[in-house]
Amino acid sequence: MDYRLLGRTGVEVSPLCLGTMMFGAWGNQDADDSIRIIHHALDAGINFVDTADVYSAGESEEIVGKALKRRRDDVVLATKFFMPMGKGPNHGGGSRRWIMQAVEDSLRRLGTDYLDLYQVHRPNPAMDVEETLGALTDLVLQGKVRYIGSSSYSGSQIVEAQIAARDRNLARFVTEQPPYSILVRGIEEDVLPTIQRYGMGTLTYSPLAGGWLSGKWRKDTAPTPTSSARPSARFDMTSAANQQKLEVVEALAEVADEAGISLIELAVAFVINHPGVTSAIIGPRTKEQLVSQLPAADVTLSADILDRIDEVVSPGVTLNPDDNSYGANELTPSARRRS
Repeated sequence: MDYRLLGRTGVEVSPLCLGTMMFGAWGNQDADDSIRIIHHALDAGINFVDTADVYSAGESEEIVGKALKRRRDDVVLATKFFMPMGKGPNHGGGSRRWIMQAVEDSLRRLGTDYLDLYQVHRPNPAMDVEETLGALTDLVLQGKVRYIGSSSYSGSQIVEAQIAARDRNLARFVTEQPPYSILVRGIEEDVLPTIQRYGMGTLTYSPLAGGWLSGKWRKDTAPTPTSSARPSARFDMTSAANQQKLEVVEALAEVADEAGISLIELAVAFVINHPGVTSAIIGPRTKEQLVSQLPAADVTLSADILDRIDEVVSPGVTLNPDDNSYGANELTPSARRRS
């Protein structure tokens, strides 16, 4: 497996990053089996592992910690904070108060004394980004965190954070983690170009669009959520957008056949073939799912195949807004101009 530079950090990572959201109560509830899957991924050449404190209420981090017990130095380990981890009003978010507690909790669960990459899981437009960057800078200076990153930030939020880091002499986000797949191409219009201008690494999540591009669900087998972490709106088959997605999946399956690869390989390869993408986060629940995605790391899509994909789903288009992680605050009814 070839390795790529993570932005301008000098750190080399695999084009596939093992996402661990499915390890624990949200997915695979057999911890030993999850550990075996992690080990298989590492043995296959993946050296990048991404998790989050909120995944199965910390259980995912605990599983990852056990799996990496004797292999920690060989892995670029990333985790995230921000989502609520308790019922209290200050048990989540991007404040200094919470970050300082959240990092200690993650380090304990992961069984390590440092994180290679610590990411803000979501932006909070209601607070100053300097608050978050200031706390994260202190963690870098303390040696508890090597690099910091963002997740699901819009283009303007990425720019704001970069300018704040420059003007305040704070550590800057060196990575962004957005959703990206053939069905969710919104980041191509603004987010990806912004990331590239700032020389950031890009860890894209959900290359199979929540399972829509797994080949498991076709027009005659309507999809249903496989995890309690997935919003039901993404699988509501009364939605016209989801009906359109089923038509698109059929067309993409034909493109994959044309290219002589599986639909899964087409979907993952599409993501990592973009010059602005460093690594695609794959999130298997079983070893079989992992094995089906690993070959994509060695697939190069020809210009003709990429053109065929663009004919099916135009660049910059997200077919169903419910699949998008951006605009959650800006597009709520209370924030709309006409309201």
